[in-house]
Amino acid sequence: MITGLDHIQLAAPPGTEDALRTYYAGLLGMTEMPKPPALAARGGCWFEAGTARLHLGIDPGHRPSEKAHPGIRVHGIDAFAARLSAGGARVTWDDHLPGHRRFYSVDPAGNRLEFLEPQD
Repeated sequence: MITGLDHIQLAAPPGTEDALRTYYAGLLGMTEMPKPPALAARGGCWFEAGTARLHLGIDPGHRPSEKAHPGIRVHGIDAFAARLSAGGARVTWDDHLPGHRRFYSVDPAGNRLEFLEPQD
């Protein structure tokens, strides 16, 4: 029986860990979590904030998807979008999901991310 979602894994090319740390920890404000030693040897990095857990695994053949993405809930979406824009990240607003404000952005590996906030 499914009880919840543990994490989302995205891929990244080799050698991008520092850029991913700058984006996910520095810009998004997530906390980097230590990987178990056997997994740390493979490269990549893990991040979390609230109940959201994102694993970035190294894939030498990584090709980012233009469609697939995680949906990440945020609070204070306007300020969050402004923070990303000020940090140099592209923010693309989309108003096609009723009851929500949302935008898309792209991480340093080219992974598409959706950020959304339910509207009361």
